[in-house]
Amino acid sequence: MSKVKDKTYLCGMELTMDVIGGKWKSVILWHLRNKTLRFSQLKRRLHGITQKMLTQQLRELEEDGLINRKVFPQVPPKVEYSLTEYGQSIVPVLYSIYQWGINYSKHFDLDLDIPEDIIQKIMTCEV
Repeated sequence: MSKVKDKTYLCGMELTMDVIGGKWKSVILWHLRNKTLRFSQLKRRLHGITQKMLTQQLRELEEDGLINRKVFPQVPPKVEYSLTEYGQSIVPVLYSIYQWGINYSKHFDLDLDIPEDIIQKIMTCEV
């Protein structure tokens, strides 16, 4: 059972961070924002995540109602992940966080290895 269902919150931000906080959850949601991905596809996009950690984060996001997990009965097993209808409601928040990161990097003159045309495509929801 989801840890958020066992806790009383006095602040919406605390609840939000329990659901999407940490190193990987927002990034997982970001990659699922406009497509369905298999486990191996997600793992390749998340540099440095272990298989165990990815499995744990996906389970928590599923328990919290943000992602769907679809298992295909075949050998080898095929599992796909996508955002639920409610999970889609976090996408505008993720875009805002993305834009904040771009602005932060510019303000502090940090090197982001993202071409400007890709940034623009992402901000206009073309990617």
